[in-house]
Amino acid sequence: MKVRFRALATALTLSFVLTNAPAFAETISVGVTPGPHAQILEAVKPIAAKQGLDIKIVEFSDYVVPNTALDAGEIQANSFQHQPYLDNQVTDRGYKIVSVAQTVNFPIGIYSKKFKSLDDLPVGASIAIPNDPTNGGRVLLLLADKGYIKLRDGVGFKPSVADIVENKKKFKIVEIDAAQLPRALPDVEAAGINTNYAKEAGLDPVKDPILREDPKGPYVNVIAVRTQDKDKPFVKILVESYRSPEVRDFILTTFKGAVLPSW
Repeated sequence: MKVRFRALATALTLSFVLTNAPAFAETISVGVTPGPHAQILEAVKPIAAKQGLDIKIVEFSDYVVPNTALDAGEIQANSFQHQPYLDNQVTDRGYKIVSVAQTVNFPIGIYSKKFKSLDDLPVGASIAIPNDPTNGGRVLLLLADKGYIKLRDGVGFKPSVADIVENKKKFKIVEIDAAQLPRALPDVEAAGINTNYAKEAGLDPVKDPILREDPKGPYVNVIAVRTQDKDKPFVKILVESYRSPEVRDFILTTFKGAVLPSW
């Protein structure tokens, strides 16, 4: 009788586990940069887990390696870049990767340890910008939009220093690796710094910039996967989990306007 009871109990337990287990089960690695991207993905993990998707977060310290790793199949997705940057990488390097969803916007800011306004910068002041075409171009477009420099017509989203046709205050534009810009800030009069690196360095991306990009621009970040994977089930779960009400609330509460959800 006891044997029969134990067998029944075991069968019921197994039935409960099978009934409540997710129908889908897979583990993927997602590449991010340190700071907000990693924090947001930590909030995504438990939501995806309920649908059987186990997310392993892999942090990269720069903007180049996450796409290289994705294209090589070392990770299954990444979440760190905006569409213009991805487009530029695909064109320049021939990656077979595509965006599958928009995520968040990080309005880029120009910071200074020495001046309260760009108007206060002296003639010949040094302004450091990211050395990749799209993020460096964002800072140049911001300076041009506010009338500090003038760019050649038709430069689009990727102007370079060579496209500056007017520079009344003779600013010296210094191109530096994006991750190193907070460290370089004391050595220049101002620097255009991406939000994730600014936050990591203890800067407030809402209060500290002396000039800030319009958050409604084209630089919304995306989730990217290999082209051959874009229709796989894990992609749908990853996107839905990321763009969930819970993650939106987490972003608004945690970053207080420094990072803006796109949904």
